[in-house]
Amino acid sequence: MTLSGIVLDAPRMRRALAGFYHRLLGWSVVQDEPVQAGSAQRRAGAVLPVRSAYVPPVWPAGPGDPQMKVHLDIQSRTWPRPVPTRRRPVPARPNFQPQDDVRVYLDPDGHPFCLFL
Repeated sequence: MTLSGIVLDAPRMRRALAGFYHRLLGWSVVQDEPVQAGSAQRRAGAVLPVRSAYVPPVWPAGPGDPQMKVHLDIQSRTWPRPVPTRRRPVPARPNFQPQDDVRVYLDPDGHPFCLFL
């Protein structure tokens, strides 16, 4: 068996979220359909599809809050903050940061992801 991708749920803007990761990671857009959109890094064989049916998590979650179910760990040469360019978005950075050597950011739909060296 081979893991071929990680699917992120999104409320409505599947193309927008796929485009966010396309710009952030420099991946190619490989799927752009009404039901599902996705970005991929072909060399690594990783695919990041986005589908509907989503309740955003709260970061950090408190009692009764929707919990994060999965997050992405992204190694970055520009840690601790992504270098903004015209093509690369600057994600939101929450105040709560649980580790000194990792930075938590939120994509446009509220999915937490971590940057590290």
